[in-house]
Amino acid sequence: MSQLSVQQLQVNFPIREGLFTAVNDINFTIEKGDSLGIVGESGSGKSVCVSTLLGLISQPPAIIKGVALFHDTDLLDCSPKELRSIRGKRISMIFQDPMTSLNPHQRVVDQIAEPLRIHDGLSRKEARKKAISAMEAVGIPDARTRAKSWPHEFSGGMRQRVMIAMAMISEPELLIADEPTTALDVTVQSQILDLIKDLQKKTGMSLILISHDLAVVASVCEKIAVMRKGEIMEQGATREVLKNPQHPYTRGLLSCNPALHEPGSRLTTLEEFIAEEGGLR
Repeated sequence: MSQLSVQQLQVNFPIREGLFTAVNDINFTIEKGDSLGIVGESGSGKSVCVSTLLGLISQPPAIIKGVALFHDTDLLDCSPKELRSIRGKRISMIFQDPMTSLNPHQRVVDQIAEPLRIHDGLSRKEARKKAISAMEAVGIPDARTRAKSWPHEFSGGMRQRVMIAMAMISEPELLIADEPTTALDVTVQSQILDLIKDLQKKTGMSLILISHDLAVVASVCEKIAVMRKGEIMEQGATREVLKNPQHPYTRGLLSCNPALHEPGSRLTTLEEFIAEEGGLR
């Protein structure tokens, strides 16, 4: 049995004109230790897809259909209490903007320790000790001293490391990283991606990485799913999809990604590529 099997996932939102389909007939599977990159433009439905799996999209107002089996548990059919027992323990998530995800009124060490107190019942002292070890594991220098700091006292890259420590402290089976490097400069991006890869290798966890950047997904994930307007256009082994893309939208994304071209070569915009293809099917 797959660790996670998503079948015919559909998410609709009521709007004045009727229903807006944010995610339409999504299917993918994750085996233990897999790394899947979900890539696409902003607004393609990537974040809605994974947020729905964790119960972060409420129903109602959303209308959610399909099946999302995590082992033998359908995440879409879980009660809020059941989801809370899974979320942050067996499945963890790193969000795009750590400054808005971290509580500005709570010291960093207590935010990292919180999952251990909620899920494992550890005392505050025990949880804090493990939180400091987690900070050291993600490369935060002088962790014992910095643990007492507030989120605004950390740089963007260090805040993202705090988020990773928080997500990893309960040793999840599956980590979902939603655009974890978007707000960071190129050097820090590389450090954070290397850290995620290293942690996955050490722990054997599975990974879903959400990104708008094909080069980021190519550097981290063995599998890829390309999304557009709520649907998966193409999916498969990352190396094969990028080497021999079958869908014109995938070819369009490749044509306008500077990281995948020789320095000095002219890039085709996605709009130009779509026009040259005569539209996308």
